Amino acid sequence: MSEKYPELIPRFLRFVKVNTRSNEASTTTPSDPKEVAFLKDLATELSDMGLSDVKTMKDGYVFAKLPANTDQEIPAIGFISHVDTADFNSEGVNPQEVPQYDGQSVIALGDSGFSLDPKDFPSLKKYRGHDLITTDGRTLLGADDKAGVAEILALIDYLLAHPEVKHGALSFAFGPDEEIGRGADHFDVSAFGADFAYTVDGGPLGELEWETFNAAAAKVQITGRNVHPGTAKGAMVNALQVAIDFHNALPEEERPEKTAGRQGFYHLHDLEGTPEEATMAYIIRDHDRTAFEAKKALLKELERSFNEAFDQPRVKVDLQDQYYNMGEVLKDKQEVVNLAESAMKALGIEPIVEPVRGGTDGSKITFLGLPTPNLFAGGENMHGRFEYVSKQVMAQATDVLLEIVQEAAR
Repeated sequence: MSEKYPELIPRFLRFVKVNTRSNEASTTTPSDPKEVAFLKDLATELSDMGLSDVKTMKDGYVFAKLPANTDQEIPAIGFISHVDTADFNSEGVNPQEVPQYDGQSVIALGDSGFSLDPKDFPSLKKYRGHDLITTDGRTLLGADDKAGVAEILALIDYLLAHPEVKHGALSFAFGPDEEIGRGADHFDVSAFGADFAYTVDGGPLGELEWETFNAAAAKVQITGRNVHPGTAKGAMVNALQVAIDFHNALPEEERPEKTAGRQGFYHLHDLEGTPEEATMAYIIRDHDRTAFEAKKALLKELERSFNEAFDQPRVKVDLQDQYYNMGEVLKDKQEVVNLAESAMKALGIEPIVEPVRGGTDGSKITFLGLPTPNLFAGGENMHGRFEYVSKQVMAQATDVLLEIVQEAAR
């Protein structure tokens, strides 16, 4: 599709066909052998491309470097993406290509019975004349974040083929387990060797993100007492009913489906059990650290008040922080954001600077001491069967990476 980046789309199509879904239930790092195998092949590919110092770190990350080709004093820039995909079917990905989409037609997703309809997905209307890549309706696509991986490799291809483009030292990282929130826990900032970096892990054209949620996970375990329902009065403690009551005690307006912008939420994403015992799993999110801490405090207060009503402690709340709003750091490092914004504007791309209602590996990496905003990679409707990406936007994402490198060297 792109003469400038001839391997961009072929690589992407090759990458997405490999199942690299991470495994939240695993205790290993990386969480799944499929990721290890993919990263091993990627390290080989980077070496074959001609990059120096390609190495696999203890946490599974593959690091690679492209030395400066000028004596100018230029900051060392890093580009980072993740190879794992989200918790949706990732086996047998069979991408479809839709050339020169007209911006209004319904796209059948193979023979799955599912389709992309502009009535349901108005974002499709933006892509009139674009060449789209979709799923066949049975799996996700994996543009999150194999689009980012392919775009970074396309940048490397271009710079190796065009030594006349002067640049400082560049570092590249490809990691596991972003989708389960553990990938960057032990990211080695010192070994990476950049002054600042960008994750290439965002969505549509122009996204430039330097604020994320603060995030925590909560597990609520409830111990009931099951007796025959015919003689249950005054004796039964139905763990499932306690779970329902506990959930209903949380603010109804602070659910994902009722929030937007900077509003945080409690998201119940798993509930299982019997009258004897039940378990609920939540994620807690808020951009504001004070509100975030208050949300966690409310869960612990509910634990206390529910237990007071029973003959013994029956509700246990375990909380685990996952990442924090990188805006707390990047508000004082706006030169890194400004460089990306300037690069987009130079290419005629209007930056969309909004807080992320989510997180990236950059959230953790920023707090480890490396300022790391997030750039668009092009994906739409990520994490499911309706995911798609524009080939043209992927090329534009690569253009932005190249422009950042060139602007830093000017």
